[in-house]
Amino acid sequence: MISALLLVAVCFLAWSNGANDNFKGVATLYGSGTLSHRQALALASVSTLAGALLSLSLAAGLMRAFSGKGIVPSELLDAPLLASIGLAAATTVLLATRLGFPVSTTHALVGGIAGAGFAAAGASLEIGALARAFLVPLLLGPVLAIALARAGLRVARAAAQRLAVDSQTCICVGHGLMEAAVACPVHTASAALLAPTALRLNVGESPGCSDEYVGPVARVTTADTIRAGHLLSASLVGFARGLNDTPKILGLVAGLSLISPVAGTLAIAFAMTLGGLAAGRRVAETLSKKITPMTPGQGLVGNLATSALVIGASRLGLPVSTTHVSTGAIMGIGGSDGSLHGRAVRQVLAAWVTTLPVAAVLGAGLMWGQRWL
Repeated sequence: MISALLLVAVCFLAWSNGANDNFKGVATLYGSGTLSHRQALALASVSTLAGALLSLSLAAGLMRAFSGKGIVPSELLDAPLLASIGLAAATTVLLATRLGFPVSTTHALVGGIAGAGFAAAGASLEIGALARAFLVPLLLGPVLAIALARAGLRVARAAAQRLAVDSQTCICVGHGLMEAAVACPVHTASAALLAPTALRLNVGESPGCSDEYVGPVARVTTADTIRAGHLLSASLVGFARGLNDTPKILGLVAGLSLISPVAGTLAIAFAMTLGGLAAGRRVAETLSKKITPMTPGQGLVGNLATSALVIGASRLGLPVSTTHVSTGAIMGIGGSDGSLHGRAVRQVLAAWVTTLPVAAVLGAGLMWGQRWL
């Protein structure tokens, strides 16, 4: 019975993870208007699934890190404890998803390990080992992402100046029911009313209006180059996310021989995909629209920073949070030109701070509840 509960908890956690995390790789595509929500979601699902399926061979170190070994005494690492950890983390992530906040499954798992582990082991819980193994990489992840995104933007702007690449805004001119779009080098998002002719100029209001890059690069238009790079970088982030998160979830059952690693990876990969397809819209809106506006070029730089950090950490077995890294990169983009939306940033940071303690309380409560039953 408890073994079945553990398997359910793992699939529930994978589903919640997909709902909260799958869109993070393609948030810049949707936010910059490069793809529609449906197109971005399809790309996120495919790239995440690919990373998840390859995680067993490329990121086995993370599976060992999240098995609880070295933190909770080995004799206490049983199905009830691991089920409590999984259910606590899944419930925490699902609550944040319902509220539209991008939070870290890694933080939720660490909180679950701390809470359920304390309920099971008491003073025998290795708090120091937990802090050394998880907290430093988790805290450094968003800081490095912000710094790398801002540095990448400086490099990209310098390259654009050298190559004489500029950005121009489409102005949509409306007159009654007639509307036409013309491209002009305008760099403001204001609206003006021309009283003598009753013509209204709306910059950035119509779905057909967007910032576009002009000037060729190697005989290919800059807009096409940016679009292709942006799509590729988003795919890399989705791949990195699947690569990074799947072994963390699989670690809950890896040591009990309840399911083979291959079968477990397949189950987690598909549960993550279904969760992203079914319940990720609110988090998608927060990441793509509410933190900062962005152009395709800025999105490309943010995705490159995210994928480099997450793939590198996965190969080294470091438990960074894909959420914190990808959101940190988006914050770095907004912070570079002062376009961050302060209220949204504060709400996201508050959700990050509360993730670990909420999961810890739930983990302890579930563990004590199982003992009482």
